[in-house]
Amino acid sequence: MTNITSATTSSVVDTAAQLSIYWEDLPAGTQYSTSSRTITEADVAAFAALTGDMNRLHVDAEYAKTSVHGQRIAHGMLVASFMAGLTSRSIPNRLMEGALFDELENTVKYPKATYIGDTIRVDIEVVEQRATSNPSRGIVRFVRKAINQRGEVACELGATCLLKRRHPAPAQ
Repeated sequence: MTNITSATTSSVVDTAAQLSIYWEDLPAGTQYSTSSRTITEADVAAFAALTGDMNRLHVDAEYAKTSVHGQRIAHGMLVASFMAGLTSRSIPNRLMEGALFDELENTVKYPKATYIGDTIRVDIEVVEQRATSNPSRGIVRFVRKAINQRGEVACELGATCLLKRRHPAPAQ
């Protein structure tokens, strides 16, 4: 049995703590995925109660059977919220927390409905990286897609973020 000393453990922890993702590390084309999560009846009921959004497509099974969906659907903002949670727990996102100044803009689209019982993961891609007038910062635009168990894009979020540069650009 190998015995890891506290000096070794401390060294590993210290090294891991220094890992960070900055603007330079996120060129267009960078991609990663999150873990997955299943949308439950309890999630939809709690979200309806929390927000007051009692639209019958979300909370009334009999009414929803007569809709184009044929069943209840999850709130779009619930899906977007779960996407935010899955993204924030991903290792790349955790490593970029120290460099993230702000999310400047978010957009959202819902190409497919999400049903109770659907399982989603988030596929994330950097679609744009550009400098700003401040040499210590840069802008990164992400597209985040909720992919359900059928391989369909259920929700698409655009996020434009302001990040710290590891090495500020030379003054021009």
